Amino acid sequence: MAYEAKDYSNLLGIEGFSETLLKNHFTLYQGYVNNTNKLLDTLDAMLKDGKTGNPEFGELKRRLGWEWNGMRLHELYFENLGGDGILPQDSKLAKLINENFGSFDNWMKDFRGTGTMRGIGWVGLYQDVFSGRIFNFWINEHDVGHPAGCNPLLIMDVFEHAFMIDYGLKRADYIEAFFKNINWQEVEKRIK
Repeated sequence: MAYEAKDYSNLLGIEGFSETLLKNHFTLYQGYVNNTNKLLDTLDAMLKDGKTGNPEFGELKRRLGWEWNGMRLHELYFENLGGDGILPQDSKLAKLINENFGSFDNWMKDFRGTGTMRGIGWVGLYQDVFSGRIFNFWINEHDVGHPAGCNPLLIMDVFEHAFMIDYGLKRADYIEAFFKNINWQEVEKRIK
């Protein structure tokens, strides 16, 4: 079963994200979907041919984590965009944020601070599925830094391709535009 890239053209026209930036980003995402499918097909053929003990199989298995997470993180990212950026204060997520950070402002400072750290990667608001507690995490690479046993709630791409066309080196301005476009209803659906 091949994976298909989802259509996120509904995001074209959102404030703070040019059509050029979004179309380039969609093309990059399509590449992750294509590469995930190619790797899965190749690994399946190697399994059928009894080639699981060779180094190529091992390297392709490692690469699958990069491509798979690149695909899924982009889907989470695009799907948590397209909203009005206003978190209903009576929502389950607002209550979790207040319980874990003391206030929405404290959480936002932490999330933005994480997003403006030097480096490339992702910022994710994760929920520990065992305790219910929420945390902001820095994910350096697609396949490195995800907290075990945690569910991604809100994902922000902070690789250069997500903002450089529109914002150059002004990552904080991109983060501001990101916040204005969060679809909090989608984020709320992800709570376990």
